[in-house]
Amino acid sequence: MSPVEQLVSNFQDLVGKVPEIVQPVIVALAGAIPSIEGEVASLIGVVGGLNPIVAGIAAAVGNFLCVLVVVLLASKARTAVVNHRAAHDTAPRESAPAKPESKGRKRFKKALARFGVPGASLLGPLAIPTQFMSAMLVAGGTPRKRVLFWQAVAIVIWTTVATVSAWLALQFVVPA
Repeated sequence: MSPVEQLVSNFQDLVGKVPEIVQPVIVALAGAIPSIEGEVASLIGVVGGLNPIVAGIAAAVGNFLCVLVVVLLASKARTAVVNHRAAHDTAPRESAPAKPESKGRKRFKKALARFGVPGASLLGPLAIPTQFMSAMLVAGGTPRKRVLFWQAVAIVIWTTVATVSAWLALQFVVPA
């Protein structure tokens, strides 16, 4: 047995000690972690011996639920800030010099202007976690429903690609 086959076998033995009903929950919790998200969580599930469809769905659901919470919180924060500014901006002020924008914010604005919300959602996971992208989009004023729709599309696509890739790779590495 090759070292990779041994590693996979040991990992599957470890996962096998966890009750079957809890395994998808663990994958979903992993999917909620930024930078792990649905892609790596589904890989963990597939390599751990879960059915690839169950692993993919659990990972995507965990990732999306976390994005949903982030979007709702960011939306509430944005509303609070906008309302606070509106309530306290009754008298005209002298314009103070604006703080220079960070490189990251400039890159984000440039990408958003170039690709829009669909492009930012679909290509964003290549650069930053979906949770951070969602928060930036909502904080910038993009409607929650639009952000959630495109993040859901992106999560489904990326998690499916990762799940199928992991399953195919496992077929070659550890033949049945």
